Amino acid sequence: MRAARIHTPGEPPEVSDREAPTPGEGEVLVAVTAAPITPLDLLCASGTSYFGVPATPYVPGVQGVGVVDGRAVWFPTDAGMKPGDGSMRGAAAVPEADLVRLPEGVDPVELAALGLSAVAAHMALTWRGGLTAGEQVIVLGAGGVVGQAAVQLARAAGARRVVAAARSRDAQARAEQAGADAVVALDTDDVAELASRFTAAADGPVDLVLDPLFGVPAAAAARCLGTGGRLVHLGGSAGETSPLDSSTLRGKSLTLLGYTNNALTREQRAGAVATVAAHVARGALTVAHEVVPLEDAADAWRRQAGGRTSGRIVLTP
Repeated sequence: MRAARIHTPGEPPEVSDREAPTPGEGEVLVAVTAAPITPLDLLCASGTSYFGVPATPYVPGVQGVGVVDGRAVWFPTDAGMKPGDGSMRGAAAVPEADLVRLPEGVDPVELAALGLSAVAAHMALTWRGGLTAGEQVIVLGAGGVVGQAAVQLARAAGARRVVAAARSRDAQARAEQAGADAVVALDTDDVAELASRFTAAADGPVDLVLDPLFGVPAAAAARCLGTGGRLVHLGGSAGETSPLDSSTLRGKSLTLLGYTNNALTREQRAGAVATVAAHVARGALTVAHEVVPLEDAADAWRRQAGGRTSGRIVLTP
């Protein structure tokens, strides 16, 4: 089989022939059909993550979609976080308990593109954020995969209005295509100006903010929350710190909540993947993505790392 392998941390993978893995106790062999290149893959392979420098060579890919006994499945791996190989190969040996069997009609590439990013969006909105029908939501970073998924999943959960925010024009267009009622440009670091834009785009006080950015955007969005509003934080791509002011937090009795997929139990993760898959099967959830043959993994890796793509890249063996 063919496999992409990281030989040097910080360098793209090289594709070569490898023997198919032999499943160990409790494992099954999955014929891989789609493997996304995710931010976590890039981070782990850089050797600069909190997981440490990965043992090389190894096959990257922290998640994938494949087939077992004729049935489509989604599966996770610890590639780059612990010794062992991931999904970017023709076949993977996976603990059977980690498999999530998928409903009929699911596009494997679409689900791979969404994957754990959509799990984060769904669980941050519902499990942590407590979103209920009729509430108003702001989704920051809505041009990314988490953000695009969050816009659609908030709508599916009954949000009455979804305000999206993104920096580039392309990202804003993706957020609009995802179904946002209004899109705010994140092209300034002026908290008051951004807060004014959010207020104008919203229909009264906001109930919930989904925040994969932090920094100035989070501080501005927090000012638009109503009394008892919630902000769920799940990423810091706009800054490790944020100028959230004390008067906003205290005056509105706001709730700030952290979120990570790592806090999910296996059962929670499986349930979230099943929910995402059901939306995909109905044609109700999609994100911008590219399909690239596994043979071109090195170039795809460089483009994904450099942001030179039209969306999440999914490798197909």
